[in-house]
Amino acid sequence: MPVAELLRRHPDAWRGATAHPFLQAVADGSLPPAAFDTWLVQDARFVADLLRFQARLLARAPRPAQAVLAAGAVALVEELAWFDQQAAARGLDLTAPARPATAAYAGLLDRLDGADVPTALTALWTIERTYLDAWSSAAPGAPAYREFVEHWTVPAFAGYVAGLEEAADAAGGSGDTLFLEVVAAETAFWQMAVDA
Repeated sequence: MPVAELLRRHPDAWRGATAHPFLQAVADGSLPPAAFDTWLVQDARFVADLLRFQARLLARAPRPAQAVLAAGAVALVEELAWFDQQAAARGLDLTAPARPATAAYAGLLDRLDGADVPTALTALWTIERTYLDAWSSAAPGAPAYREFVEHWTVPAFAGYVAGLEEAADAAGGSGDTLFLEVVAAETAFWQMAVDA
């Protein structure tokens, strides 16, 4: 089954992760800056965790998947530098402790290190596809958040997500349970900022 079929099989869960109230508030400008800053700090922690996971996945992935994984790892390194710039501009402390949703997501990534490659590729595609569709749902974003929405919806990112889909499909990836677990982690991550 192509991994994109998972989106059609679980529309309610998908909508919960990609049209969350956090994203609606980014779109209409009603999200308090403090809530966004909380999310931004936690997302920087998540990206660092994701880079570690992706680097290990690259090392064990089949040869056809390695190019897209390597490019994604380089992009994550660049993303961490971008987070440093944003934190400096906004006066944020990126060493703040992980919140429960962030720690739980890190635990999921740790478990995925022990999963077979098709499962891990499906999970990575789900993470990145959720992120792309979620930020696309907030486009163009209220003026205070527009640069962030634009940053996470560039065509290059969409191309990367398409490459991950191809790699996951080629590896024979799928799995409803894992898909739902990743989507739930994404939803909890948005909610963490709303509840902050």
